[in-house]
Amino acid sequence: MTIGLAPVALFVFNRPDHLRRTIESLMHCDGFASSPVFVFADGARGEHDTEAVQATRDVARELLGERAKYHFSESNGGLARSIINGVEHLLAIYGRVIVVEDDLLLAHGFLRFMNDALDRYSDDKRVYQVSGHMFDVSEFARRQQALLLPLTTTWGWATWARAWKAFDPEARGWEALQQDYALRKRFNLGGVYDYAHMMACQMAGRRQSWGIRWYWSVFSNGGLSCFPPRSLVANIGMDGTGTNGKGVFRSFESRTLMSGATPFVAPSEDALEPKAWTAVRHAIWRQNGRWLGYTVNRIRRLLWAMGVQR
Repeated sequence: MTIGLAPVALFVFNRPDHLRRTIESLMHCDGFASSPVFVFADGARGEHDTEAVQATRDVARELLGERAKYHFSESNGGLARSIINGVEHLLAIYGRVIVVEDDLLLAHGFLRFMNDALDRYSDDKRVYQVSGHMFDVSEFARRQQALLLPLTTTWGWATWARAWKAFDPEARGWEALQQDYALRKRFNLGGVYDYAHMMACQMAGRRQSWGIRWYWSVFSNGGLSCFPPRSLVANIGMDGTGTNGKGVFRSFESRTLMSGATPFVAPSEDALEPKAWTAVRHAIWRQNGRWLGYTVNRIRRLLWAMGVQR
């Protein structure tokens, strides 16, 4: 049963031009007029980005005005802390939330799909997240149904309070990934993406990622996420301006976004579809650079283990 549209949590920092494009795409989404909007802005890291931080906040107020509620931090807590705190704040009030960062372009049907999926799986304890992003899977060119997959994403997503209770910021038990080859391979989506190394870097304090800890939390509970057949989100931040920078040979940006109203169509099978899951993993392998990407990851792991790379 629909309980109202989920609030949109917009996380911003110091990229006013990116944010302008993000907000403009959000404002064109079906359902925007009825969606509560909250802007969470992290504080400047120092004098070098004070001006950009303020300009970004000015863009948010210019475009959203009194339409949104603003949470502007005076100190810099980092993206991970900002998202964790903001998500928990809204889940305590609304019980569900849609998360958008300041470097995403949203398809017209993004909010409609997210809210419909939130309604559809609100009480399904197997499903922990709704994703707006989908990898470029050629086999899904004409697919209409959503699908359930055993991974999470961070480019436009949503969750419920009952699912977020499983989030473990300490990632307890993660060490098993280093000792259990079969578990590590499954965590790495059959070996197509090295999430285990990302986790090791996180737990060693060499990166600050809420996303890898969220994925581990969902993975540890055997959880699933609901995905559209084609992406409703495009990332415009892989240009060196963001935390993750720009990949040389990796390309996870979606080539085309789903158009039109994009109604939610429930999966034909209300469980993991093996053939669809294989197609998605193959797409991730391609977009992650195939064997070149695999080789670079191997070298990075070796350098990291030797203490050469931080």
